Amino acid sequence: MRIAVLDNDRSQTDLVCQVLSSAGHSCHSYSTSRDMLANLRRDSFDMLIIHWQVPDASGEEVLRAVREKLSPTLPVLFITGRSSEDDIVAGLAAGADDYMIKPIRRGELVARVQALLRRAYPAQNEAEQIQFGPYIFQARTGRVTMQGKPIEVTQKEFDLALLFFRNLGRPLSRAYILEAVWARDIQVPSRTMDTHVSRVRSKLQLRPEHGFRLAPVYSYGYRLEQMQS
Repeated sequence: MRIAVLDNDRSQTDLVCQVLSSAGHSCHSYSTSRDMLANLRRDSFDMLIIHWQVPDASGEEVLRAVREKLSPTLPVLFITGRSSEDDIVAGLAAGADDYMIKPIRRGELVARVQALLRRAYPAQNEAEQIQFGPYIFQARTGRVTMQGKPIEVTQKEFDLALLFFRNLGRPLSRAYILEAVWARDIQVPSRTMDTHVSRVRSKLQLRPEHGFRLAPVYSYGYRLEQMQS
């Protein structure tokens, strides 16, 4: 999962990112709310971790911007150095999903992050056989069928298709797709992603007449939409 971390304390963001990276997540740190919010408009993340007080904004202001302009459902964990009940209530009332009080404890951080991600993305934790309408994905074998008929796909095409279905209706940035499917292979040219998207659209027949549409999002990435019947 891709997680954005906002804190002007470099040692704190280094610690959080080290812990989350060790747990298998991809961590991106920001020291100002302006930088983080600007990047959130260009890129996709699965979760935010924000310090409740950074020099250029309060956690409440950051949360309001995220909820109103970006996503009402993106899981948010806030970190505070204050343990007063008023601060905690204010954070949760502003739209945060959970909180932690400094000093950060590694095991607790991982546990809270994993719990929020499981709740926010239940499709990521389903059984080996995952079904979306007429499509069935066999996670262990990398096979996919449509209305019971097998579709010949490569492993990358399978991973890409499953990524879109697991994020149905959610715009995914090119950077997010690249990191999720091609991992750390930064040598992958942009046209490679576009070619794979085109093949997935064609092979799985992701067209409105079949109930789904895989469409580009201008200057951002792609989104798989389920059409209204």
